[in-house]
Amino acid sequence: MNFRKILDKFSKAKVLIIGDLILDRFIRGEARRVSPEAPVPVVEVKTESYCLGGAGNVANNIVALGGNVLISGIIGDDYTAEVLLKELWNKNINTDGIFKDKTIETSIKTRIIAVHQQVVRFDKETVRELSPANTKKILGFLNDKISNCDAILISDYGKGVITQKIIQGIIKLARKHKKIVTVDPKIEHFIRYKYVDCLTPNIYEAMGGMHITRLKNKNGINELGKSILKKLKCRSVLITQGENGMTLFEQSKIFHIPTAAKEVFDVTGAGDTVIAVLTLALASGLSLSDSARIANYAAGIVVGKLGTATISQKELSKALK
Repeated sequence: MNFRKILDKFSKAKVLIIGDLILDRFIRGEARRVSPEAPVPVVEVKTESYCLGGAGNVANNIVALGGNVLISGIIGDDYTAEVLLKELWNKNINTDGIFKDKTIETSIKTRIIAVHQQVVRFDKETVRELSPANTKKILGFLNDKISNCDAILISDYGKGVITQKIIQGIIKLARKHKKIVTVDPKIEHFIRYKYVDCLTPNIYEAMGGMHITRLKNKNGINELGKSILKKLKCRSVLITQGENGMTLFEQSKIFHIPTAAKEVFDVTGAGDTVIAVLTLALASGLSLSDSARIANYAAGIVVGKLGTATISQKELSKALK
């Protein structure tokens, strides 16, 4: 592969993301004593920061690699929404496809971290299926923008945006305009993702989605991938397996990719990086196998960082070489 040409192609590709928008909040400090009120550590707060989570982190990964992105989803009309929008604006991510709904809370995940150890995480969110009015807004935005995009990426965090109607609407429009569709799946919604170009579950999501509790033998991963292809009638499935790398399943072949990770500090957001880089590469005209290999290198870099992280063109270029 000509790495320089690949990275140059990224700047010409445009991905439209539809999914659940989440704000990640990190409260960091030190824990030197145990509370007299309960057997829990007392964290002396030193810093507090926000970053994009969910579909926002996927968009951030694409922008960090020089790609172009549009994003669509639903947020509340609250303080969290304003912080989330500000984070998107700071990353130069277009927010025209994000719609406010006064009846819901914007999703926020707060992590309390003492030095490098996460003490607790607490979430505030409204989890319910998209209303007909919001469904119309998102599909209307997609209809307006799809002709100028190379791929549609579905980022499903199970907060309610990715419904059966939304997926059917995406598939219908994508077929009409001959656009790529990729999905970062949620176990509970597995059966919804029919006819997409690529599904990127981790091993636990793949097993859970197919209602399998354990693999029968070492060839079990191959049987699992084939069964997903058959059931969902999708073009391909990329199953990520942590330290065991990734396996790409297409209708006529299976391609295993060993992990590229040298050190693993934090797997937070690794799935976002995989789907973002894979989709950006496909949108740039690369093959499925080459796109999966590049996504593998990207994931290997991001798990070596703490927190919700992205990678730069320089880091990816160095890894590819």
